[in-house]
Amino acid sequence: MADPAGFMKVPRETPKRRPVDIRIRDWREVYEDQPFADLQKQAGRCMDCGIPFCHQGCPLGNLIPEWNDLIWRGEVGEAIDRLHATNNFPEFTGRLCPAPCETACVVGINRDAVTIKQVELRTIEEAFAVGGVKPLVPDRLTGKTVAVVGSGPAGLAAAQQLTRAGHTVAVYERGEKIGGLLRYGIPEFKMEKSILDRRLDQMKAEGTRFRAGVNVGEEITGEQLRTRYDAVVLAIGATQWRDLPVPGRELRGIYQAMEYLPWGNKQGLGEITAPLINVRGKDVVILGGGDTGADCLGTAIRQGAASITQLEIMPRPSNERPSSAPWPTYPMIYRVSSAHEEAGERMYSVSTEEFIGDGAGNLKALKLIETQFVNGKFEKVPGSEREIPADFVFLAMGFTGVEKSPLISQLGVELDSRGNIARDESYQSTVPGVFVAGDAGRGQSLIVWAIAEGRSAAAGADRYLMGRTQLPAPIEPTARPLMV
Repeated sequence: MADPAGFMKVPRETPKRRPVDIRIRDWREVYEDQPFADLQKQAGRCMDCGIPFCHQGCPLGNLIPEWNDLIWRGEVGEAIDRLHATNNFPEFTGRLCPAPCETACVVGINRDAVTIKQVELRTIEEAFAVGGVKPLVPDRLTGKTVAVVGSGPAGLAAAQQLTRAGHTVAVYERGEKIGGLLRYGIPEFKMEKSILDRRLDQMKAEGTRFRAGVNVGEEITGEQLRTRYDAVVLAIGATQWRDLPVPGRELRGIYQAMEYLPWGNKQGLGEITAPLINVRGKDVVILGGGDTGADCLGTAIRQGAASITQLEIMPRPSNERPSSAPWPTYPMIYRVSSAHEEAGERMYSVSTEEFIGDGAGNLKALKLIETQFVNGKFEKVPGSEREIPADFVFLAMGFTGVEKSPLISQLGVELDSRGNIARDESYQSTVPGVFVAGDAGRGQSLIVWAIAEGRSAAAGADRYLMGRTQLPAPIEPTARPLMV
């Protein structure tokens, strides 16, 4: 498998990021190209480990050792076939996935793990560059119709699988363009939208139909959807965002992250010159230390914020894998994103007590207090209160379940105890013919889980329509990754 001694001879090396002082002046992706010869050496670090735990770390079940070996040998065509066998959109996951496969890599037990994510990304990019990614048009049509509601990664994966199975598929999206969070939540500097549009062009050529700007539940009801289509796949995400009901929440200048990020994307694409939420020259505070918070950070930097502070109620993670998360689980360690390299201050173990106004209804500061995590709960540290200036605050604290839209009641689907849409082992909801994929059924999760669930829900819907299916189903709804 690849170079038997590669992991001993070649150190781990990832692509370099463009210099900070250059990349913050534009909205382009931050990484420089890595020479293909260097990539092959990295792929050659994949050892013949016998039991590839990277498979278990990846919800898609990617055949990682196989395409690592093929890239090492320079057989790009074969490599992309093996990659596409399990993953519809490796160009998305190669940019956006936190790579639980790498934390499960056997080499990573006592050395630096294989750069699986980068090999995946360059495999698909090399294939696109030589015209190796072609539409897969079905040989015949089944005469069955399917509506997919939501055009994020789960909805797109389900739609592509069902289209290739011969069904006539229409994807509905309430946003003005197709893509869901990929379009409106992921900043341009993490994934340029031309990457998304390139894949959508392939799907259109295969026969998938897209209906953007349609709010299902209002412009078309759930009952009408069930009448028009033989099956429905709900991939509407977990968009019910978590709020912070503390004094001063009504002040102007406090927004949810997903109210802010779309404006940054439109600005980055040149679609607008004056975004509705613009932090140029302002003091910005971001509540939440995860990826969404980092996306807000990078966006605020490019808009020209005067200062940016990112707050996290949890203590600062360790730089090393903690004993509570041994290999091959996904460890919570201190990570530095590209945005964190660029500007801003990160503060841990603090909680917001109050939003402070200027007397005219505008935000001017935050009142904070330090916290301690004791016996499973947060306790305030007496006498640690202080204020920090803030003209804008962005809440990036996650999501609590599906939005309670009219569509839910119109279809009559039931919710589980966590606020997600309940489904069985075939991804079917409590309403026959209505299937659920992605965050809508799982809760807020990773892009690899969304794609895997979309593929699995497509298999369930295909079996419902045809009595059998040849579509792969990577996971069951109850499956859990090697992550804590």
